[in-house]
Amino acid sequence: MINCLIVDDAPVARDILVEYCKLLPMLHVSATCADAFEAREKLQQVPIDLLFLDINMPILTGIELVKTLKYPVQVIFTTAYKEFATDAFDLGACDYLVKPFSLERFIIAIDRAAERIGKPSSPTEYTSNVPVLGNNHLLFRSEGIINKLGYDQILYLEASRNNTKVVTSEGTLVSTTPLSSIEKLLPQNLFSRVHRSFIVNRSKVTSLHGNRVLLNKIEIPVGSNYKNIFFETLGIKTK
Repeated sequence: MINCLIVDDAPVARDILVEYCKLLPMLHVSATCADAFEAREKLQQVPIDLLFLDINMPILTGIELVKTLKYPVQVIFTTAYKEFATDAFDLGACDYLVKPFSLERFIIAIDRAAERIGKPSSPTEYTSNVPVLGNNHLLFRSEGIINKLGYDQILYLEASRNNTKVVTSEGTLVSTTPLSSIEKLLPQNLFSRVHRSFIVNRSKVTSLHGNRVLLNKIEIPVGSNYKNIFFETLGIKTK
């Protein structure tokens, strides 16, 4: 069992998480809390493996709460605010769910948390067509085969209608999941969207030429809407 603590100042949000957790036998909701201070007390009283944590709460935010914790616990942030994702992942968050999130997206987050915690993950990790991320790999189904790709193997991802081409140093695989959905899961400290149709692994970038980025001999277009942000992540001043 994975012992869970749900922390959210909105009763409806807490109730939804409780109901989602009931659908997965591996999860046990040890307690629910309405604010960060109540959560701190519970964490001292009850052994917790996984923390479902809202961000925008009175007095002490979810981000601030995690910074005060003295022992490691896996955290899945559940929030209506997209802009704190970078801060969350910098703190080692397991996942970041933006409200309202689907049951399918919730299951993906649980599979990822289970892998980190070291518990056997649910069968959905191997039957779903939706990619699942581990600590250092991407797991997804392509042509009926489960593929496990280390982040370092991935050169770039390209949108192809409703599918996504995942281009590696060994070849190309096709996922039936749209690029925009995969983008939400990829670690932002490794991958960058450079065009509406392309996401690149920044560690594979070898040079920049105007509105093109080169991964050795592979040229990827850089869209005008993404150029400044992408260059800044590489430490290049655009002004």
